[in-house]
Amino acid sequence: MSKIIDGKALSVSVKDSIRGKVQELASKGLRRPCLAVVIVGDDPASRSYVKGKVSAAEYVGIDSPLIELPASITTGELLAEVQRLNADPSVDGILIQLPLPEHVDENAVLDAIDPSKDVDGFHPSNVAALWLGRPCFVPCTPLGVIKLIESTGIDIKGKNAVVVGRSNIVGKPVAKLLLDRNATVTIAHSRTVDLASVTRQADILVAAVGRPRMITADMIKPGAVVIDVGINRTADGKLAGDVDFEAVSQVAGFITPVPGGAGPMTIAMLMENTLQAFYSHSIVPEGLGVRS
Repeated sequence: MSKIIDGKALSVSVKDSIRGKVQELASKGLRRPCLAVVIVGDDPASRSYVKGKVSAAEYVGIDSPLIELPASITTGELLAEVQRLNADPSVDGILIQLPLPEHVDENAVLDAIDPSKDVDGFHPSNVAALWLGRPCFVPCTPLGVIKLIESTGIDIKGKNAVVVGRSNIVGKPVAKLLLDRNATVTIAHSRTVDLASVTRQADILVAAVGRPRMITADMIKPGAVVIDVGINRTADGKLAGDVDFEAVSQVAGFITPVPGGAGPMTIAMLMENTLQAFYSHSIVPEGLGVRS
């Protein structure tokens, strides 16, 4: 039976550390970090995600003005709002909640964000820097995945890691982060021939393919660390990950639940990135600008 990796508890630990640092900044007379959150339209899922992010910011002491814009907004109007936030010295991080309405050029909007305020790590400059091994903002979910793996006490170095999923937001960057920690990494996906034969070699398996319960028990190496990034709605309206949790938990050594695994850590890493953005934009007394 697997040990459950409690993403909620780990995220609280990370947020408490950030909260302490923000309080220390305030004790030195410095302003609070600021994360501007932009939401376009009234998509219920987006509203729910934004609520969680704003709530986390409030908990750690980060200002988080919520900018609500109509679904009818044009690309040009949204770009103007991004430029306004870029120019505002009190704003450290800018988050554009995705997805945007179909008529809005999403790439143009993300590309317009000042890379030093791109706390989601989606700007091409940050993506390139990640792959070149240079300082950058790392996407929050992949960063959270690494924290979850490290919390098990397993040494990533030398392990066989398989990432199922090749998205720019999760699959590719998490593979790079694993490479940086000296894992031997395979990127697989839904069209990989004999996927089970690939995943059974994994000491560390990250599932980010977006298909409910696609990863089954016969695909798991006994004792493996399994990180489930998937959040899917099944036909009965319930949440399910990409991993068949009940079955896989009988084989794996460690496993994340859905919900309560990668999701909370994604938000915690967003708070961490915002704090780091603040450090880069401010004159901070020595000893206060240390990454968690």
